[in-house]
Amino acid sequence: MKKELKKKKNISEYEFVELEKSFSRSHDFQKVNYSNRQTGLCFSFIYFKTLTDQKMITKSLLPQLLQGEFNKIDDLKKLLPSASIQICEDLSKVEHLLLNGYVMVTVEAEKQKAAFMAAKCSYVRELTHPEVEQTVIGPKEAFVESLNNNLNLIRKRLPVSELIIEEYIIGSISRTVVAVLYIEGITNADYVSMVKERIENIDFDEITDSSYIGQLISDNKNSPFPQLLDTERPDRAAAVLAEGKIVIAIDGSPHVLITPTTFSEFFSSFEDYFLNWTIASFARILRAFSVIFSIQITSIYVATLTYHMELIPTDLLGTLVTSRQHIPLPPFYEALMLELVIELLREAGARLPTKVGQTIGIVGGIVIGTASVQAGLTSNVLLIIIALAALASFTTPVYKMNNTIRFLRFPFLIFANLWGFVGVLFCSCILLTHMIRLTSLGRPFLEPFYPPRYRDLKDSFLRFPFQPLRPVYLRTQNPHRFQPPQKSKVKRDIDE
Repeated sequence: MKKELKKKKNISEYEFVELEKSFSRSHDFQKVNYSNRQTGLCFSFIYFKTLTDQKMITKSLLPQLLQGEFNKIDDLKKLLPSASIQICEDLSKVEHLLLNGYVMVTVEAEKQKAAFMAAKCSYVRELTHPEVEQTVIGPKEAFVESLNNNLNLIRKRLPVSELIIEEYIIGSISRTVVAVLYIEGITNADYVSMVKERIENIDFDEITDSSYIGQLISDNKNSPFPQLLDTERPDRAAAVLAEGKIVIAIDGSPHVLITPTTFSEFFSSFEDYFLNWTIASFARILRAFSVIFSIQITSIYVATLTYHMELIPTDLLGTLVTSRQHIPLPPFYEALMLELVIELLREAGARLPTKVGQTIGIVGGIVIGTASVQAGLTSNVLLIIIALAALASFTTPVYKMNNTIRFLRFPFLIFANLWGFVGVLFCSCILLTHMIRLTSLGRPFLEPFYPPRYRDLKDSFLRFPFQPLRPVYLRTQNPHRFQPPQKSKVKRDIDE
C-alpha cells in the first residue's frame, strides 16, 4: 500500500498542455507521433528516455501498437499484458507516472484519457558483503540502494503474511518512497501508529538517505546520541522485526532504521548471536569497558597532572616527570593537540580512497607521533594513552555511536582542565542526566537499566542464552518466542 502525502486534484486539458511544455524543456523528454498500420489511428508516445528502457519500447511495446488492431485507448489491454497497462482518466497522475519510468500513450480523440505502460529502466548495485557491520561468521549479504531488493532480502527471511509493508512518498522534490515494516500480531500497535504519524508529518523537500528520516523523526533532535539504530544487514533487520520492533527502509539508501532502540544495542554486534553466550558476553563487556576508557582516560590524565599529582604512585611519578620535563605545553593543550591530530588523521583516512586512506592513517600516525615526541611537544606516555583511547573507540559496532564517543572526549577534557576530578564527575552527571531523559519512540533510552527491567538485562551488556520471552520494554502483543524445554521425568528422578 503506497500513500502520497500530498494529493493533487484532477488537472484540466489546458494544465496538461502546460505541464507538457514544462517537460519539453528537458532534453531527455520525448514525444513521438505514430499511426497504426491497420486502422490509421494516430497516437503519441510520451516518456523520459533517461528513465525508460529503450529496448523494451522499440522491441516490445511499439511494434504491438503499430501492427495490432488499435482503435481506442482501451484496446491496449488486448494488445499488451494487462498487468503492464494502466488506463487513467485522472491526468493529475501524469507527472508521477512519467517520472517513475512509465510510457504515456495518448490518442487525439480521447484527450481526457491516457494509457501508461511500465518500462522503467533502473540501474541497481549488485548485492555485496557488509562494509560497515562486517562479521566473521554469519550471512554475508548487505542492503543496496534499491528498495525492492531490500524488501526482498527481508521478505525471504520472514515469509509470513503477518509481515506488513506500508509505503509513503516523502519529499516534495525527491518523491522518495519510504517503507514501514512490522509484524502484525507481535509489534505494539501504538508504536506503529506513532511511527506512521511522524513520517506523515515530515515536511521536507528532498530525502536522500535514511539518515534524513532518522533525524526528522527522532525524539530529541539536539542530542548527540542516535535514537534510531541503522543497519545494513538484512539478517539483523529480520531478527528485530521478529522481536517486535519496526523497520524503516528508504529507496536509495543501503541502510534501514530500527526503532525503538536502547543504548546497549549500539554496543552489540549481530555476530554475538552466532557465538556461544559466554564468548558473546565477554565481547560485550570488553566493548563497554573500551567505551568508558576511550571517553575518560585522556581527561583523567589531564586532571591528575593538573590538580591531583598526589594520587600518582611513587614508582609511576618518576616516569611521568621524566616524560614531561622538556614539554613546554600544559597537559590540557598537549592532550587537546594530540586528540585533534588523531581526529584529523581519521577524517583524512575516511575521505581518501581506501588504499590511500590506510597509508595516510598508518604513516601519518607513526611519523607525526614520533616527530612530536622527539621535538619535545608531547610526552610519550600521553601518546600511548591517546593511541589506546582511539583504538578502544573502534570497538563500537555502530558507526554513528562511534562518532558520538569521539565527540564526548572533548567536553570531558575541558571539564577536567577546569576542575580536575570534580569536573570529570560533573560532566559525567550531565551526560547521565541527559541519557536518562532521552527517549527512543517514547521509550527510555537507558532501558533496561533505567527504569530497571531485570529480565531484559539478560540481553544488554551481557548475552545470556536465548530467552523464551520478547523484551519487556517493547510491550509486544505476543511476548512468547518459544516454549522452554521442560525437565524430563528421568532427569527429575535422577535429581531426586
